[in-house]
Amino acid sequence: MAMFQEFKEFATRGNVVDLAVGVIIGAAFSKIVDSLVQDVIMPVIGKIIGGLDFSSYYLPLNGQAMGLPLAEAKKAGAVLAYGNFLTILLNFIILAFIIFQMIRIVNRVRKPAPVPVAVATPEDVLLLREIRDALRR
Repeated sequence: MAMFQEFKEFATRGNVVDLAVGVIIGAAFSKIVDSLVQDVIMPVIGKIIGGLDFSSYYLPLNGQAMGLPLAEAKKAGAVLAYGNFLTILLNFIILAFIIFQMIRIVNRVRKPAPVPVAVATPEDVLLLREIRDALRR
C-alpha cells in the first residue's frame, strides 16, 4: 500500500503532469510541422529542382535503374534515399526553429527576477567598522 501511495504522489506532481502535457502537445505539433514540410515546402522545392517528388530521390547501390520509383528500387536492393533524409532533416530544422521562437516568446513574457535592492548599512555598523579598523592600526 505504501508503494501505491508513493506512486500516486509521484504521478500527481505538477512536473510529471506538465511533462505529459508537453509530450502530447509536442507529438501533435510534430505532425503539423511534418505536414507543412511534406505537403507545402517540399513540393515547392521539388518543383524548383525538377518537378519530381523530392522524397523519392535516391542513389542506387545495387545497380538498379535510376528511373524506378523509390519503393521498387528498395525491393530490388539497397538504395541511398537521400531525398527522404533531407525531407526529415528539413522537418527537424523547422520544428527546432519554431520551438526556439516559442521559448524566446515565453522568456520575454516572464517577469524578470527582481533585482535585490542594496540595503544601506546602518550607521552603528559603520561606526563599529571604523572602531575595529582603528584598533587594528
